[in-house]
Amino acid sequence: MSNEGKKVRVHYVGTFDDGTVFDSSVERGEPLEFTSMAGMMIPGFDAAVVDMEVGETKKVHIPAAEAYGERDEQLVQRIPRENVPDVDDLPVGQTVYMQAPGGQAFPVKVVEVNDKEVVFDMNHEMAGKDLNFEITLEEVLD
Repeated sequence: MSNEGKKVRVHYVGTFDDGTVFDSSVERGEPLEFTSMAGMMIPGFDAAVVDMEVGETKKVHIPAAEAYGERDEQLVQRIPRENVPDVDDLPVGQTVYMQAPGGQAFPVKVVEVNDKEVVFDMNHEMAGKDLNFEITLEEVLD
């Protein structure tokens, strides 16, 4: 039976290939709720849950392309220092939010601030990383 289009609740533990945990609904004590195959989750996670049954636990390896995508060096932007507001307050190594032309905020990492330019990385922080999940389907709500 497919869970496509149904609201589901899952518990999961997400790890990198070296075993480091990067996220866990189990640790938070609150299952994740989303609509299966509605584009709310990374593609590999959605694909893992779509055919699961309540109570089933599954371990999946999701390559970067089916997670947050491959890293794209074209998303590393160099902007002249004079075009960046509050340039002296930018926290190198940290994430800040920029505003898109439509007014939406999006996260970027400040890679470098030098005398001539500011380097921003607009890749998702998980881009280029293979991910592993242990997923348990707790409930199908509709």
